[in-house]
Amino acid sequence: MEMNNEIVVALDIGTTKIVAMAGRKNAHGKLEILGIGKVESVGVLRGVVSNIEKTVKAISDAIADAERRSGLEIGVVNVGIAGQHIKSLQHRGIYTRNSIHDEIAHEDIDNLIADMYKLVLPPGDKIIHVIPQEYIVDNEQGILDPIGMSGVRLEANFHIITGQITAIKNLQKCVEKAGLEMANLTLEPIASATAVLSKEEMEAGIALVDIGGGTTDLAIFHDGIIRHTAVIPFGGNVITKDIKEGCRVMGNQAEKLKIKFGSALVTELKENRIVTIPGLKGRPHKEISERNLAHIIQARMEEILDHIYWEIRRSGFERKLSGGIVLTGGGALLRNLTQLVEYHTGMNARLGMPVEHLAHGYDKEVVSPVFSTSIGLVLKGIEDIEAGRVREYSSNAYNNNTNNTQTTSPARKETAAKKSRWYDTWFQKTRQWFEAEPDGDL
Repeated sequence: MEMNNEIVVALDIGTTKIVAMAGRKNAHGKLEILGIGKVESVGVLRGVVSNIEKTVKAISDAIADAERRSGLEIGVVNVGIAGQHIKSLQHRGIYTRNSIHDEIAHEDIDNLIADMYKLVLPPGDKIIHVIPQEYIVDNEQGILDPIGMSGVRLEANFHIITGQITAIKNLQKCVEKAGLEMANLTLEPIASATAVLSKEEMEAGIALVDIGGGTTDLAIFHDGIIRHTAVIPFGGNVITKDIKEGCRVMGNQAEKLKIKFGSALVTELKENRIVTIPGLKGRPHKEISERNLAHIIQARMEEILDHIYWEIRRSGFERKLSGGIVLTGGGALLRNLTQLVEYHTGMNARLGMPVEHLAHGYDKEVVSPVFSTSIGLVLKGIEDIEAGRVREYSSNAYNNNTNNTQTTSPARKETAAKKSRWYDTWFQKTRQWFEAEPDGDL
């Protein structure tokens, strides 16, 4: 079997971190991670760009780190999008075909989907995804794939995801100012689901909860189809802020307390241990009870879970989720969180690790819920290439040792051209010097 040389680069622009990840499928269909760049995000608030220049710098640093680790030159990226501006709606589309004798083809499906992009939306909104749920051919319902069937009236139920035009434009502007080209824009919970959920779970019914720094994203699947999406404007940063104010400590101390000593369930703490942290200059050390810390964390997590459960009930699939809830994202690493979710919602819960699609020999650092979205974006990019939904752009992220023909974004092309002209001039002058002074010392 030959190795798939299609390289895809993901760019996860989050509230607390920005991750650039390059990967490709190997000969066995598993994902090889070629390089990762991860930097702190300082220009994003609750999934939305709040400072262009800071975000551009962070993106450039993450891309440079990924290039250094992988030996690639990155020009095109698959970008994830989230934020409280994301909305979803259900809509039915109808397409009337000209002939009953011709079979339904991909072109008919494309025309039906294209019509959905013409929907009248509230001012300032734009469609990000149009996802077919099920098709109806001449009043025959429940059809998942109508290709090859005969019929005149083709209908479909669609799950449509929208976002604010300004938020999308600002995200695109940051990517372009960093000298990159955006190949595709994917809702982050859909990408995370691709990385951590199995086909069996999607068939049985599952709710994916991606707890990030600024937002908590929800994606509900049933019968292998995405049925509902939502973005809740609370995440790990809110918990850190609660600890900072409740314990009267610095922000960095609050984050360390949450990660190292935090628990989402007070009853799971057997002992009332005390954590001692340094005080401000000239002031005594501060002692904090682990149980008090857990009370603060549990109160905020229960509020987030109330929002999640309300969205699950609003979707109408509350009693159809046989797989329960899968937790992923950096916030899912909170100790005893799965137990709290089970107690609070009455549904089964597990921690989603993005390991199923990875090739053997992966770095242990990658197998973390923190990278679920990034790995999912790489997988979605590869799917788009294999399905022919986008042009082949993987050559824009290339290894200097490969023989493929490469093209990069205009900004990086200009930089490469300058380097090439400099080297040509240097070699030309060196050759002239040797011709004039064949026995000279360099």
